[in-house]
Amino acid sequence: MSEVRGARTRRQWVVLAIGAVLLAAVCLLAAKWQWSRYDLHKSQADQITSAYGADPVPVADLLPAPGEPLPADDVWRSVTVHGRYESDRTVLLRNRPVDGAAVFHVLVPFVVDAPGTPVDGVVLVVNRGTVPLSSTSAERPEDLPAPPSGEVTIVARLRADEPAPTKSAPSGQVQSINTQAVLAAAPGGGSWADGRTTSAYGVMSSETPAATDPITALPAPDPPDPDTNLSYTVQWVIFAVGMFAAYAVLWRRERGPRLTAGDLLAGYDDVDAARSAREAARRSARPRKVSLEDEEDAIVDAQLAADGWTSGEADGDGAPPAEAAPGAAAQARETSSA
Repeated sequence: MSEVRGARTRRQWVVLAIGAVLLAAVCLLAAKWQWSRYDLHKSQADQITSAYGADPVPVADLLPAPGEPLPADDVWRSVTVHGRYESDRTVLLRNRPVDGAAVFHVLVPFVVDAPGTPVDGVVLVVNRGTVPLSSTSAERPEDLPAPPSGEVTIVARLRADEPAPTKSAPSGQVQSINTQAVLAAAPGGGSWADGRTTSAYGVMSSETPAATDPITALPAPDPPDPDTNLSYTVQWVIFAVGMFAAYAVLWRRERGPRLTAGDLLAGYDDVDAARSAREAARRSARPRKVSLEDEEDAIVDAQLAADGWTSGEADGDGAPPAEAAPGAAAQARETSSA
């Protein structure tokens, strides 16, 4: 019985190979994207960790000029700011939970009184912290702690302005911390601060003197975890390698020797044993090569039959008489040789 090979044609194998290459390419592109996210998140985490642990510096050293962005390396840097709060222009940030709790962020404009700032009397929006929602209404907090009055020195961490909000909010509230939007939402509008704002706001760390009414400070930022993207990168690379490995395994299984239906019916469950049995059967069925002696014996037998040594004249076992056979056989061999 002939050995059965893979039933796929060459074209099918080529199509499978192209498919494996394309899928591997997609996996490698996904791995590349995850690696880029890993680089981004790692740089962000390193920057946040480094900036958050740096010592405070005077605000004039880091505060950008009006119209200029806050450099990325200065985000989360601590600055010492001297001036006064404009407490009657307080605005609330809504829909920004902290640690899963629904809260309002308290945003208060702060007029900076420090030499060396880009402009005199720079107005810096300060996120003082959070207050819980009212137990009776989600529109306003029950209590709004007042900031210290008069001259105050604060330590704040600089953040870049968020994009301007696209959704409306109740009076005195905003959906994002954008300096212009916050000032515009305050009572009386923000025209009083025209030309005196920057593209940064501050997250309060401490106040001197301390406020009479305590407020919940914002927790430390949670840096992004780059290890997640790194693990995804490794997984996509493994998937890409797996495409080629799957193709190789399929090729070996379908193109290599395997059991036939006849082998299974014959009781063979091992490929090597079945192959050996098939080869032995082919050898036994192959015609035996006829030698010269075999040909001579055939000629002798034919001559003996022609001379009358039939089965009736032969011995009981069908052979020619013993006294006549040797000479006749010899004569027949000499004749056939001649």
